[in-house]
Amino acid sequence: MSAGHHTQNAANRATDPVWQGRLAVHVPADPTHGEDQDQRWSSNFVLRGHSDLGELQLLTPFGITTADIAWTPKQAVLRTRGDSRSFDHIDALISDVVGITVPIDALLAWLDGNNLPVDGWTVDLTGFADGKIVAMRNAPAPQAEIRIVLDR
Repeated sequence: MSAGHHTQNAANRATDPVWQGRLAVHVPADPTHGEDQDQRWSSNFVLRGHSDLGELQLLTPFGITTADIAWTPKQAVLRTRGDSRSFDHIDALISDVVGITVPIDALLAWLDGNNLPVDGWTVDLTGFADGKIVAMRNAPAPQAEIRIVLDR
């Protein structure tokens, strides 16, 4: 992330956990809600931090940043190609961008290989030794699937 996008002094963040790899999200169309097309996106990513303070950088396969997300307990900011949008919380930002709520505490646990249970979600960590994580949201609608392959 560029220096202007840090939520905290980089020297203080040196001990924060860091994950990187590839992320794919699939939200099937829900005709009962007027949706006729699946939503799919994927990106390389670098994630640093914790559920209350962190940074997420989304990148193309060539390493070009497409989005920077930074959050604190009081605010989350999405920066894309010169545009900036603020949200009250990281959950609101994720819901707006992805179209579903994603349990950030659980996601970070899953990235560490810990199966933190969350109502409506199941996670498959059987491929974790190879860096593979699959999380499925079954309820509430819409259903969703998140696939992560961590760089090892």
